[in-house]
Parts: sequence; C-alpha cells; structure tokens
Amino acid sequence: MSKEQALKELDRALGYITGHELSKEDKGRIVEDAIENYNNYVNPGWLKYRKSVSTNAAFVEWMDHDSYFYDVYGEEFIDCLGGFGIYMCGHRNPEILEAVEAQLHRQALHSQELLDPLRGYLAKAMAEITPGDLQYCFFTNGGAEAVEMALKLARIATGGRWYISTIGGFHGKSMGALSMGGKGTYRIPYLPIVQQVQHVEYGVAADIRKAIKNLTAVGENVAAVILEPIQGEAGVILPPQGYLREVRQICDEYGVCLIFDEIQTGMGRTGSMFRCEEEGVTPDIMTYGKAFGGGIMPITGIIARPHLWTQELQDNPWILGSPTFGGNPLACAAAIATINFMLKYDIPQQAKEKGQYLIRKLKEVQAKYPRVLTEIRGIGLMIGVEFPKSEIGYIVAKGMFARRVMTAGTLNNSKVIRFEPAATTSYKDFDIVVERFEQAVAEADKQIDSL
Repeated sequence: MSKEQALKELDRALGYITGHELSKEDKGRIVEDAIENYNNYVNPGWLKYRKSVSTNAAFVEWMDHDSYFYDVYGEEFIDCLGGFGIYMCGHRNPEILEAVEAQLHRQALHSQELLDPLRGYLAKAMAEITPGDLQYCFFTNGGAEAVEMALKLARIATGGRWYISTIGGFHGKSMGALSMGGKGTYRIPYLPIVQQVQHVEYGVAADIRKAIKNLTAVGENVAAVILEPIQGEAGVILPPQGYLREVRQICDEYGVCLIFDEIQTGMGRTGSMFRCEEEGVTPDIMTYGKAFGGGIMPITGIIARPHLWTQELQDNPWILGSPTFGGNPLACAAAIATINFMLKYDIPQQAKEKGQYLIRKLKEVQAKYPRVLTEIRGIGLMIGVEFPKSEIGYIVAKGMFARRVMTAGTLNNSKVIRFEPAATTSYKDFDIVVERFEQAVAEADKQIDSL
C-alpha cells in the first residue's frame, strides 16, 4: 500500500471515529472492512473460532451504554458476558466517563520521572478497601502482567523458586502466568516454560500441604501458592467452605507466600469487594483487574503486604518491573472513579442480591429442562451454566445470541457458559434474559437426541 492509499484509508477510519452520521453504505463498508481486515491482518481463525456466539461473522460491535451494546446497524444486545467481567458498573458509566474525560483534557500520560498524584490516591484507596494489612500497590495494564508481577514479587521477597498452582486454574497467557495455568491446551505449544511449578487439585488443601512438604523435604524452596478464590475459566468452580482459610494456614506454617488471583472475582463481582473477604482471609499478594477500570480504561495491578516490599525493592524500585503505561493518569482516573461509584452505590451488594435473583430464575429453567442443563452454580454475578456436552452449550449460546443476549463459554471448560452481567443491570432486563434463555434451552432440548 502506498503512503497516499494509507492516508486515504486512515482518513476514512477517522471519519467513522470522529462521529459523522453513518450512511447505509458506510455501515456496509465497515462490516466488509472488519471481516477483510481480521482475516488478512489480525488472524484468519478469529471469525471461525467464535462457536458460542454465531456462525455469522457480520456482527460488528459499534457502540454501548448501560447494560447494552449495539452493532453497526443499531441492533441492541443485552450484555450478559460483560467483557469477561469488566462491566460491573455498566457500559460507558457516565460518572466514570466524566472523570476520564476531565483527566484527558488535563493530562493523558505522564513523564515517567516525576510524581503522578493520581497513582498515589489510587494506591491509598486500594489499601483502604482491601482486607487485612495489604498496602503496597503496583499498577499494570492487563491481567497476565499483574500475575507476572505477583510471581516475581513472591520470588524476590521469599527467595523461593517453586510455585504451587491448581489444575483448571487460569492466570493469563504470558509465559510466567501461563506456567501457572491449569489447562494443557494453552501450555503445550510453549513448553518448556517456567519449570518449577507443581499443579494440584483445586479445592483440596491437603494436596497443597503435601506438595510443599515434599518439595521442602528434598531441599527445594517454595515461593508461593497461587489460586483463584473461585475458578473462573475452569467453569465457575467454587471451592469447599474453609478452603481459603486452610491454605492460608498451610502457607503460614511453611513460610510460603499466598497469592490470590482476584482479577475476575474481585471488584464486587461475587457479592463482596473481594471474594477472600467472605472467608476472612488476607493473602500476601492479591491481583486485581477487569472491572477495576470501570469498563472505560484498561488497568490492573497487585497489592501486597508490607513485609514483602524488601529493602532490595526499595533501593531499586524498577527491579520488579517498569511498564511504560502501567498506572497512567487516565487509567488511574478511571479506577478512582470506579471505586468511588462502587462504594457510593454499594455495587457488591447489588451483585449479591441480583445474583441470587438470577440464579434462582435460571434454576427454574433447569428444573424444566434437566436433560439440557446439568448445573447452575455461582455466587453474585459470576454464574456458570453447565451442559452435558459442549455442543449443547454452543446451541444455547447461539440461540441466545440470535435473541440478542450475549454470553460466552469459559476457556478451560467448554461445557460451561458464563453469565457475568453488570451489577447495574435492571431486574426487568434479567427477566428478559431468563425468558430468552428458556427459549434457547427449549430449542436445544429438541435437538439433544441427535447430538
């Protein structure tokens, strides 16, 4: 492509972005461009992979607000996927958006060398809303990056080299985070990765004790245990009551760092600001993300107990990491406004109450169609719907998509689709979702004998 052609293409794209009203021809062109560009410049497999959405690639997401998003033609969808958990406060929440726009007009990024006050305000707020003595923050851009920082901090603070993770766990797809992951599909293409990782069964604290005990017996030092308080991508798996407390006791006994990955469970998703609060457990390091930026800006991070912030880390603050855009002013403004909104409107409590309502309604559908629905489980607005076969789940998810409700599967368990809507979603919309869900399930019931 020539420079002149590139400028022409860019001018056209900017015209769409900056808001002139789209003609019918514009809309058609945007759809055609999206398909061509994904196939030729993103990944030709992307459009074929979306088994739980649609076999029709011509749906192009264009705008959103509240609990809805719209395709380029203005078709409205109720969002029950929530961007895999990012929209706890709804799409384009006005209060959060206002703060980000105000900061954008003042300063977007920063010099990296001087003090950015927003990072300080946000870190202090996190210390105030997280359990126990969690205090020091490090802000990153994506979930996997936050996990990488947690793993590195555990090593430098403890001197240990081994990690204990769980089968079915999901912590991201960068090399270190992927090493902790509990599904071979994502790990095998990159082996060998971080080798000092032992995976144990999730929900069985005795397995963690045994793993640490055996490694210690042969002279190996364990840096950390990492787990999700509820496994998300494994299919919304809740551990037995008391599991987190018992793991905390084991880590204390052996001097091992405990990392809770609350990227998906945190920020009100499960009915408390962070899931570990429900068992009164404080980890040594906690990761957070997804809903942290209010569905407006990408921002994630870790928060750690003071004793982990060793003299070495104080003498050289860059040794842990130095992400150029981590904790930038725009992202911090979004997170500050998000925490403010969540506290002001008690988003965790809304998630708890609305989750109870939605789960009860979904279970009523399950009682009518037990052949299609194996189990409805979850807490707050982190809900998994399991089917006897993956193929049945695809039929139901596509049936809901055809009825303009968005859901999707969980990455480590294709038999489960998730419901992770915004806590601001109305009860009226939840009733509509359940009605359309039942229609999709009834459709699947008619096909089940042929699968």
